[in-house]
Amino acid sequence: MEYLISKLLLDFEKGVMTRRQLIQSLSLAATAASALGATPGAAADGKVAQAASLNHLGYQVADYAKSRDWYADLFGMKVVVDDGQKAMLALGETLLVFHTRKSPATPVINHICFTLANWDDDKSVREKVQAEIKRRGQDPKPSEHSLHINDPDGFTLQLGGKVQYS
Repeated sequence: MEYLISKLLLDFEKGVMTRRQLIQSLSLAATAASALGATPGAAADGKVAQAASLNHLGYQVADYAKSRDWYADLFGMKVVVDDGQKAMLALGETLLVFHTRKSPATPVINHICFTLANWDDDKSVREKVQAEIKRRGQDPKPSEHSLHINDPDGFTLQLGGKVQYS
C-alpha cells in the first residue's frame, strides 16, 4: 500500500495526474485496503489457499498508452499507475494491466492474478501454497510479492496479496 501511495504522489508531483485524479486514486486505494480487512480468513475445507478476489488481468498490447487511453476514455476507468512501461487501470477492485508486447504477435491476456486470503498478513500462507504447488508437480516461480504458476492449459497465474507490481 505504501508503494502505491508513493507512486500516486510522485505521479501528481510530476504532473501526470490532476489533484482530482490523485484524490480519486487515494480513495480507491483506501477502499481496497478496507475491503482487504473483510477478506475471508482461512481457506475452506482444508484447502491451502482461498482465492479472495481477482486482482488483475495482464494484457500484452501493441501500444500500452493507446490501450490505456482507449479503456479510460470509453469505460471511465481511472489510471492508478503509469510508469512509462505499463499502465494499471481500476475496474472496481480489479486492475487491468497493459504492457507493450515486444513482438508483433497477436495480443493476449498474458496472465491472471488472484488475491489470496491472508497472503499479506500471514507469511506462512506463501510457504504453504508454494509447498502445495510443488507437491502437485509444478515448480512455482517466485517474485518479490507473488508466485507464478501455469494452469493445466498453460495459462499463467499469479498468486499473491492485494497489491501486485508485475
